[in-house]
Amino acid sequence: MSTLRMLRFSLLFIFLITFSNCNLTDEVTNAAPKHSLLWYAQPATEWEEALPVGNGRMGAMAFGSTPTERLQLNDDSMWPADLAWGNPPGTPEDLKQIRQYLFAGENARADALFVDQFSRKRILRSHQTMGDLFIELGHKNISDYQRSLDLDQAIAQVRYRTDGGLFEQTVFASQPHDVIVVELQSENGINAKLRMSRPEDEGYATASSRVNDQGWLVMDGEVTQLSGIFDSKPAPIRSGVKFQTCLKVDHEQGEVIREEDYLELKDVHRAVLYLVSNSSYYHEDYVAQNQRELAAIEKKDYKSIKIEHIRDHQALYRKASLELKSDPALDSLPTDRRLERMKEGVTDLGMEALLFHYGRYLLIASSRPGTNPANLQGLWNQHITAPWNADYHLNINLQMNYWPANLTSLDVLNEPLFDYVDRLIENGRTTAWENFGCRGAFIPHATDLWAPTFLRAPTAYWGCSMGAGGWMMQHYWEHFAFTGDTTFLRERAYPAIREVAQFYSDWLIVDPRDGTLISAPSTSPENQFIYPGGDTVATCLGSAMDQQVIAEVFEHYLQACALLDVENNLQRTIQEQRVKLRPGFVLGKDGRILEWDREYQELEPGHRHISHLYGFHPGTAITQSATPEMFAAAKQTLDYRLENGGAGTGWSRAWLINCSGRLQDGDMAQEHIQLLFERSMYSNLFDGHPPFQIDGNFGYTAGIAELLLQSHEGGILRVLPALPTIWEEGSVRGLGARGGLRVDMIWENNQLKKLKILPKYDQAIQLIYGEEKEEVDLTAGTPFEWTI
Repeated sequence: MSTLRMLRFSLLFIFLITFSNCNLTDEVTNAAPKHSLLWYAQPATEWEEALPVGNGRMGAMAFGSTPTERLQLNDDSMWPADLAWGNPPGTPEDLKQIRQYLFAGENARADALFVDQFSRKRILRSHQTMGDLFIELGHKNISDYQRSLDLDQAIAQVRYRTDGGLFEQTVFASQPHDVIVVELQSENGINAKLRMSRPEDEGYATASSRVNDQGWLVMDGEVTQLSGIFDSKPAPIRSGVKFQTCLKVDHEQGEVIREEDYLELKDVHRAVLYLVSNSSYYHEDYVAQNQRELAAIEKKDYKSIKIEHIRDHQALYRKASLELKSDPALDSLPTDRRLERMKEGVTDLGMEALLFHYGRYLLIASSRPGTNPANLQGLWNQHITAPWNADYHLNINLQMNYWPANLTSLDVLNEPLFDYVDRLIENGRTTAWENFGCRGAFIPHATDLWAPTFLRAPTAYWGCSMGAGGWMMQHYWEHFAFTGDTTFLRERAYPAIREVAQFYSDWLIVDPRDGTLISAPSTSPENQFIYPGGDTVATCLGSAMDQQVIAEVFEHYLQACALLDVENNLQRTIQEQRVKLRPGFVLGKDGRILEWDREYQELEPGHRHISHLYGFHPGTAITQSATPEMFAAAKQTLDYRLENGGAGTGWSRAWLINCSGRLQDGDMAQEHIQLLFERSMYSNLFDGHPPFQIDGNFGYTAGIAELLLQSHEGGILRVLPALPTIWEEGSVRGLGARGGLRVDMIWENNQLKKLKILPKYDQAIQLIYGEEKEEVDLTAGTPFEWTI
């Protein structure tokens, strides 16, 4: 490659400010990404086999059953009541005592007091199912069965013959019309009963169904949690979000018979079911909102609603795509059969590309502007009491859900995350002051719809985490870095980062052992160590993760101040504190990065969390170009974790795929890709912790993007930095990079053949491909192309 004039942009964000008024419309191709179809030759018998649709707020799991079809329904606001549980009783004096215990080496006593005074211990208050729509078809003599989910159109379909006649079912969740649509067609005519119901809560009915005067099937309900727990004690919740779900039927031929609590289709050849649902969380008069939505739908026909749904979805889905050369004969195999082959050790590149697209599909379906953010299960939950409450965990899980957004040109889908975290910051001001005597805002490691900010856990090792707020601030900063949106920086990112930076500024104390500033008490989620003397403990004086997180928050705050021309007392204080922080990266005697403040014996050398590598990924403090020694130490640290059985869960494996990308080791990444499919994947390609936890899906998609493009080194753009050897031929389109870049690539025989960069701003970058480097000046709106 020829060498152009080099202009490194360590001052990247100065460029972003300078050219913030430039506009560039994202390119959206009309081509459908390949590897966008899940299909099966039999109905789902388990929930983890059903296929998800969603419009961000509302969704369904379609089973495709022939005797009685089940559509399990979801709404992201289905939560029991906010009982205004107050902050725990802990005070700044209690905090001072915990620190004294740590100074004295009494870590076990520090753990116990931390939980007793500053945690609400075990809490059971769960996101819940909205209920089920059952379509009693009674079909027999089934042949030619096929069930599918088209990711490109966001449509789930079922086709089969019953008694020789063709039957088709189409399901989608429209965001423009806020409706779930089910189309039924049959050559033999449809004779079916339509019912809606909701599971009981500890034997107590929480919903009732009826047919109203308009001929709609209506389900009215209220979310409760009679098995609720607070402070590890029974705390039944007898009220909650109220909702109404309405089903309207349009039909051709035959008739629709109204019964007391169900609708019956008689000899109907085609029926379209329109399901709307609204809750008291979103609307004071949610019943009237249902009326308005169905009235609006009546002015449209099915075809136009479907077309508008597809157009809306594809405007996001088609922003990025990945193609890997694979055996086309495998496309004739059902998805579950292909997954079985992978679980037997067979590599299937088509499935690897499919799972990349699936992660983007799931984020589009579970996070849209104006909705709640994707939770531990995204949107899809069949339980009254879900695993881990299907809530928001902020010690990696919620963050991992949004890793693919900027990387795969889905920037707008970050909005629900920022809306939610802004609420946490507002509530976190009170918690910070009442419990810890700190200004700013404290954000805990776990919370729920109502955004409480108290700690919750009966043990310190997984619940008493102080790094969650800082980790969330990374998403604000990275969104700015990827988009260059200075209005967002000024109005959303800076105010949020300022509040969390203020908290950490007040939280830090001087380490009496060496005079550095540390976080205390401090833990490494969700791990423990063995203290000299034999106690298994969690708290220490400045864990690696806390120190790395605080350093990152301080740096981003100071950079934001510089960009926005802010000078104040907090900015000056943090400038002084930053240089006094204990380093977050300290090497042990064997060359690994220490997880805690000293080189303690590890309880679980193969723990699923790798929190002490936060600054390596998802952070950017360790890079090959700037910190080669620590880069090598990060690899050694990961190798040790894996040698001792690490990455036992789906999300942890996905994290390792991302880390493999940062290590520029494509074959290591491929090993973990294969293991993710083999050990952590349900037949509908939901990630298994186990049980189902959606962050592994999102983390995988982000990891694939990291293998192909990296922009975290400050003015450096690495192309194909970690291409797996078996990915001999392929292409990727629409990847996002910091600085407002969109990147397309084609490779053959494991070699880059064509590169296209579309910049949103004027800027200079160093382009790195393998051992070759080139300095490139980019002009806003003008594609840069390089072909070998």
